[in-house]
Amino acid sequence: MNRHAPGQDDRIVYRGRKIDLALRPVTLADGSTTEREVVLHRGAVALLPLLDGDRVCLIRNRRHAIHKSLLEIPAGTIDPGEPPDACAHRELREETGYVAGRIALLTEWWVSPGLFTERMYLFRCDDLRPGKARLEPDEEIEPVEVPWDHAVSMALDGRIEDAKSMLAILYWDRVRRVAST
Repeated sequence: MNRHAPGQDDRIVYRGRKIDLALRPVTLADGSTTEREVVLHRGAVALLPLLDGDRVCLIRNRRHAIHKSLLEIPAGTIDPGEPPDACAHRELREETGYVAGRIALLTEWWVSPGLFTERMYLFRCDDLRPGKARLEPDEEIEPVEVPWDHAVSMALDGRIEDAKSMLAILYWDRVRRVAST
């Protein structure tokens, strides 16, 4: 099933560029029915662009919803009909300018399953070649290369505040530490 597509009984109350908002009928344990608000989302990719010398390419990203710039891993919404790995290649180039020789899916998760249908796919990006970023007109993004251990410290001490970035950095740090033992 297309995760962005509404369920057969959903009532769409808003259609947007990246999300739709639906009221979904739900039958409760006592047999009564109610409606839940559900944000329909196509899904997204999150990227760990790993550079030689044990560094990672993060981005400083202006987030208008919270009126703040955050240090994050690159990420983006999957276009209709686009496979997640193709989106990963596209978003890496758009946001950082880098082109990856290899991209591998590490894991995936539900972003906020109490409200969103969004599934996020985390990709490791290796063998990076520099190029020119291709930002969307409304994006304010600056690539920032960070030593890996520094990125882990920032995820742990609150300097990285974005959940997908904290999860991705700490997940990959754990995987690589287990693999080296």
